[in-house]
Amino acid sequence: MVNASFSPRPILALPDQLISQIAAGEVIERPAAVVKELLENALDAGATQIAIRLENGGVKRTAISDNGRGIPHEQLPLALQRHATSKIASLDELENVATLGFRGEALASIASVANLTLTSRTANAAHAWAIRHAGGQTTVSPSSGAIGTTVDVQDLYAHTPARRKFLKSEQTEYGHCAEVVRRIALSRPDVSFTLSHNGKTTAQWNASETARRSAQILGDEFAEARLPLEHAAGDEHDGLRLSGFVGLPTAARNRADAQYFYVNGRFVRDKLLTHAVRAAYQDVLHGDRYPAYLLQLELNPALVDVNVHPSKIEVRFRDSRAVHQFVFHAISRALAQTAASSADMPPAALPSISSANLTATRWIPEPKQASFSSAFGTSSGSSFGASFGASIGIEQRTEDYGAFFSRPATTPGWTANIAPQEQETPDEHPLGFALAQLHNIYILAQNAKGLVLVDMHAAHERIVYEQMKTALDQQVMPVQELLIPVTFFADSIEVGTAEEHRATLADLGFDIAALSPETLAVRALPAPLKHADAEALARELLRELRELNHSRILTEKRNALLATAACHGSVRAGRSLTVPEMNALLRQMEATERAGQCNHGRPTWVQLSATDLDNLFLRGQ
Repeated sequence: MVNASFSPRPILALPDQLISQIAAGEVIERPAAVVKELLENALDAGATQIAIRLENGGVKRTAISDNGRGIPHEQLPLALQRHATSKIASLDELENVATLGFRGEALASIASVANLTLTSRTANAAHAWAIRHAGGQTTVSPSSGAIGTTVDVQDLYAHTPARRKFLKSEQTEYGHCAEVVRRIALSRPDVSFTLSHNGKTTAQWNASETARRSAQILGDEFAEARLPLEHAAGDEHDGLRLSGFVGLPTAARNRADAQYFYVNGRFVRDKLLTHAVRAAYQDVLHGDRYPAYLLQLELNPALVDVNVHPSKIEVRFRDSRAVHQFVFHAISRALAQTAASSADMPPAALPSISSANLTATRWIPEPKQASFSSAFGTSSGSSFGASFGASIGIEQRTEDYGAFFSRPATTPGWTANIAPQEQETPDEHPLGFALAQLHNIYILAQNAKGLVLVDMHAAHERIVYEQMKTALDQQVMPVQELLIPVTFFADSIEVGTAEEHRATLADLGFDIAALSPETLAVRALPAPLKHADAEALARELLRELRELNHSRILTEKRNALLATAACHGSVRAGRSLTVPEMNALLRQMEATERAGQCNHGRPTWVQLSATDLDNLFLRGQ
């Protein structure tokens, strides 16, 4: 509430102590902020070993020691002054910040709300020196200590006790501190970190590489379900480079608790980058799930402004659109490499089922790039089989998979087959060869590792979807005109939507026209969907077009519309396939991008190894 009785005062300059305390309110919001600022200073000083000691969640004490360059003793008083720094000295350097810290506010802000002791020693100094700031008094004196710096912060908010009321429990504050340490440790695997709380070591990571450090911090689940990413744009595009790991879509989580993005080594939460990542995952993410990732974006420091937020957690790019497109395409390319091929991948990378609980792991192997002989032709080594291919309107080539013999099944929905006499070795086809179809839903296949289970509708849905995207990108979408148009009753909104978005529908390969105020006719469909239920497909597309509405959004949501079409046009669960048709589907999966999950992010196949099967039946036990 505004105090209406407040009497005007003359304008006065604020005391330095109050200025620092106001700044501390922006920068030092909780103990975790102290940890962040001190860790960044340590890394800027070239430290390779850092120890973090916390007491009472960092409120009672936060002490951080490093083996960096140290501070000469004559500069120690300046270290605690506001806006005193060794990191920038001109506007040009401010616009090209290459360090994590640069404002010169951290130590001064911390000292204004806590008791602080800074002990430091340089390589050429005979001993260390310490500066102590407590109760408004500052003293400098000789001290003992190794090369490097130790900052000991005690009784946080001792000078502003009202701020303590806003702190949470000890465990909560410690959790925030530990998360800050994890974030920074993930960005600098070349540095050793030790974290202790109340005298007990809680985490210790030796210097290593990004793959090992991320596995240590983010856990085995992330390590076993990630794709490496390394993408550079070149000097002509300002040297943009993105590296790290992206989690598989099937390993997405119900919370955004494993998302780490760094810009020039600085952890950020940036809406533009988050949107680019989300857009790349859009057509492979299941439901309201969140992908896991650890990504490092590197670019010219002059092209990013890191001075837009007190805690430096937000940034602003000079060319935000270019950065967005670069990140989007880099991640899309990585996710596209999830075809059903095990080439160059370790055995652990294959989708598998745990023999203990039959839960599918969430790893999709590295792909071979899809190679289409025509816009909707088959890849160089696969075919759907004549009748299967005809059902979706794709030109086919027939391959000889050997002699196939079928026998009547005694269980409804089960088709048993003699295994094919392969003319190729199993290793050449990671998904193996079909054995049977279960309940007209799943394909059972044998490969070199054991048994493969395939959801035929989900797999074919992805194949059709990727082929439609490729054709649309190449502007060669084949259209099948219907000899007899499919007409159906439509309400006024559906008719209006069809007329308003006729051009968009035509771009997607549809000709849907109004015959009357209450009747629509489907005159043409994309060739791969010519055997789909035209009325159901048209109604679903019109519903989505009505919800998307804006033409610009339609362009962005094009893939969502194609996914809807592919779902209607793919082979349905409940349809009986012949063995050649099943094998043809397996071959096409092996050559299709993102074949490891359907358009909604669900797995399309899983692997049971021979060892898994032995364990299930207790063989050898």
